[in-house]
Amino acid sequence: MKTQHILLCSLIVVLFLVEARVTVAVTCKPTELSSCVSAITSATPPSSLCCNKIKEQKPCLCQYLRNPNLKKFVNSPNARKVASTCGTPFPAC
Repeated sequence: MKTQHILLCSLIVVLFLVEARVTVAVTCKPTELSSCVSAITSATPPSSLCCNKIKEQKPCLCQYLRNPNLKKFVNSPNARKVASTCGTPFPAC
């Protein structure tokens, strides 16, 4: 019986370790979205690199929207379409 308790406890610890997720701080750099320029400006399908960068930079999008120099680029209909195509919902800031 004691062995079963040890195994059960070990299993629970392993499950918690598997479910643990590491949070990585994102450095907000608008230049990271440069791979999306052609998709946003010419309505071509976004590349996988573009989609990865949008997902990576998603926590920064509200910051970019507050920047007058970036807002027109980030808030354009094509930018929203690219984000949607990449499966990254546009944030409500």
